Amino acid sequence: MKIYGLIGYPLSHSFSKGFFKEKFEKEHIEGCLYDNFPIPGISEFPSLLEQHPQLHGLNVTIPYKEAVIPYLDDLSKAAAQIGAVNCIHFRNGKKTGYNTDVIGFAKSLQPLLQAHHQHALVLGTGGAAKAIMYALEQLGITYTVVSRQPVNGAVSYESLDQQTMEAHTVIVNTTPLGMYPKTETFPEIPYQYLTSRHLLYDLVYNPAETTFLQKGAAQGATIKNGHEMLILQAEASWEIWNK
Repeated sequence: MKIYGLIGYPLSHSFSKGFFKEKFEKEHIEGCLYDNFPIPGISEFPSLLEQHPQLHGLNVTIPYKEAVIPYLDDLSKAAAQIGAVNCIHFRNGKKTGYNTDVIGFAKSLQPLLQAHHQHALVLGTGGAAKAIMYALEQLGITYTVVSRQPVNGAVSYESLDQQTMEAHTVIVNTTPLGMYPKTETFPEIPYQYLTSRHLLYDLVYNPAETTFLQKGAAQGATIKNGHEMLILQAEASWEIWNK
């Protein structure tokens, strides 16, 4: 039996387990199992591997996309540059980290891009944000990071004025704000300056339309949630594990 799974904490609303269960059934993939492995601390990662020697691949979610790196033997070029991992491949006793969030996001965003989508605001600074920044660079879109805490090169939410909002026509929410069950929360950006030229992308997929997206749609903006990105990154993980 080949075992695959997801590490993170908590994992009560994981997408991956249901996705792979359905994939295995639909595509008649036998001898494979995908399970959730909620570990309260990343220090429990080595003992998890000891308990499950049949592990072929893992996905990694919040809060371990960066913290897992010291436990790995190697990183893909993208994962090394991003500094975050969401996919681990076990092969010949070696643990290699990849980042398929980049693939999923770029493929999902690309069909929506128009000529005026040159500059982006990236809301948040976590592991997911790092993948988004890398993908935007690959797509030739410059970006400004927005953060509650003043970190390297980031701007504050309070500093977002009409001029900034008009100049940045792509806005990506990489924070968990708006995610079930706290659906009433949303990033504090000046939504009144959004127009039909704006494209709002939310990595959150549950609910399907967050308050962030609803507020964008009300201003005529194009909106998209993270569901397709999740499917694309999961398929990219499966390819890595089976190449």
